[in-house]
This record gives sequence, structure tokens and C-alpha cells, in this order.
Amino acid sequence: MSNDRAGKRNYNKGGSRKPNPKKNNKPQPENDDKGIRLNKYIANSGMCSRRDADLYIRTGNVSVNGKVITEMGYRVQPKDVVQFDGATILPEKKVYVLLNKPKGFSTSSAQDNVRQLIRSASTSELFPIGFMDKTTLGLLLFTNDQDLIQKFTNSAQRSSKIYQVSLDKNCKKEDLEKIRNGVKIDDNKVFVESVEYVENKPKTEIGIEVKTSNIKIVRRLFEVLGYNVVKLDRVMFAGLTKWGISRGQWRFLTDQELINLKNS
Repeated sequence: MSNDRAGKRNYNKGGSRKPNPKKNNKPQPENDDKGIRLNKYIANSGMCSRRDADLYIRTGNVSVNGKVITEMGYRVQPKDVVQFDGATILPEKKVYVLLNKPKGFSTSSAQDNVRQLIRSASTSELFPIGFMDKTTLGLLLFTNDQDLIQKFTNSAQRSSKIYQVSLDKNCKKEDLEKIRNGVKIDDNKVFVESVEYVENKPKTEIGIEVKTSNIKIVRRLFEVLGYNVVKLDRVMFAGLTKWGISRGQWRFLTDQELINLKNS
């Protein structure tokens, strides 16, 4: 067989090379520059399986940027806001980590950011709920659940926090009574849920329960009465306690703790 005849096998009558049906038919990745399929986005969030996600989409339970989506194969872009049964979800499983924060780390510090203490907890980016400076110790909750973050950083949030306050000198009984009756700070009277001496401890150790999420207020309550706060330790946050968590250690929330937290 001549080379000319062999060459004709690969060309059509118009003289151009015949298309190879095996080329360019590789399946495209589902998470590319066109976005991620909505059912996969929901499944990645941990809400349900992809098959169940299709059912929720068909029945109108899923919206993107406020618009109900019932289209199968709809693709979500990185900046889109997806809601599942009214709750905002992320394309990753929600994680909840409770840290017993040690001294020397802050939620805002670049060099000594407290998030480095929980970096092994998840590959997702976790955010602290609320602010803690380097001198404040105790419970700090981290999550990638934006709805929970908004819930507990809202000024109207009324969940209880308990702190153990260590003062530079004994706290007078009359000053405890002043705190119970409300202390004026920056022209506003601040009230607490309760304040007592810590049992079997020196009178420099005070337990105080507040609703506010502003840690600075707790310090100011004592400072305006002439005390310096040597240590501030959050021992309870919205029903969560430090039990079983050593200083600098963390753990995941249990399912029941999460239910309680969302209902608080």
C-alpha cells in the first residue's frame, strides 16, 4: 500500500482531517469557572445527600440570592448566597469548635491570632464568635456557620455568660451591692444577672453573670468602682462550660449542645 492511499484514510472528501470522536469528550469538572452544581453545593454543606437535594430543589425549598431555584443543574457562583429551608448554607460541612482560650492570644491579632490554636480542627475557615483580647481567658466558640455568628453577635442577643473576675484587692460587699443595683458607665446604667464572691476563694475572686456580649463592660463595672481586673476568665457561654477542656485545648460541640445553642 502506498503512502498516498494510507494518507487518504484520515481525510474526508473536502481534504480536511476527520474529527476524532475520542477527543474533547472528557467529562467536565463540576466545580469549575462556571460554578458548582446546586445539588452538590447543598450536599457539601452537610444538609443532605445530592439525591435528596434534588428533591428539595424541585419542591422549591432552595433559593439563591433570594430567588427560588427549581432548575436541575443550576450552578452556584462563589459570591452567591444559598438558603436551604430559609437558612443560609455554605458549600462545606458546618463545624463548631469550643476552645478554652489561654492568655496571649487575641481574635484580632495578626501574629498571635487565636485561630492558630484550632487550625487542626477543620480544613474550613472557622471564625470566632465575638471578640477576645490577649488578657481575657476562657470559652470561645468558633464556627463557619454564618447564621450562628450573626445570632450571637447581634446586639439583641440575650444569652448568659459567666465570668470569674480576679481583682487586685478584696471586693467590698457594698461594691457588690452597687453592681447588683446597676452601675453607670458612659451615662448608661448597666445591670447584671448576678454577682457573688466565688465560694471558698479569697474576696478578690468574683463570679458575675451578664447578658452583654461586650467583654469590656465586665471590666468597666469593676474599674469604675476603683478595682483593677487582674484576670478575666469566661467559664460559661450560652450554656456551654469548660468542663473537660484544659487551657489551650478545644473540642467539637455535641449534637445536643448545638441544638441547645440554636434554641438559646
